[in-house]
Amino acid sequence: MTVADVTEITSRLMYIVIITVAPPLLISMVIGLLVSIFQTVTSIQEQTLTFVPKLLSIFLVLIILGGWMLDNMTGFMIDLWSDFSVYLH
Repeated sequence: MTVADVTEITSRLMYIVIITVAPPLLISMVIGLLVSIFQTVTSIQEQTLTFVPKLLSIFLVLIILGGWMLDNMTGFMIDLWSDFSVYLH
């Protein structure tokens, strides 16, 4: 296994990680921004107000996109393990 192989695997891994975690993180960020704008407009300073909408939105995203996320991760692992003999040289 050469340095180029390790670099290529790491590059693919980082791409898969970024693509897989982007939807929940983006939704959480948007919901947090909307709730904080709501808090600013209404002068409500409750700390737990942002927690519940973020939690529910992430849960919903995982229900909707969980299969796709799992397919991304398992596809990468299947590709990695199917090329295992190539990496032994």
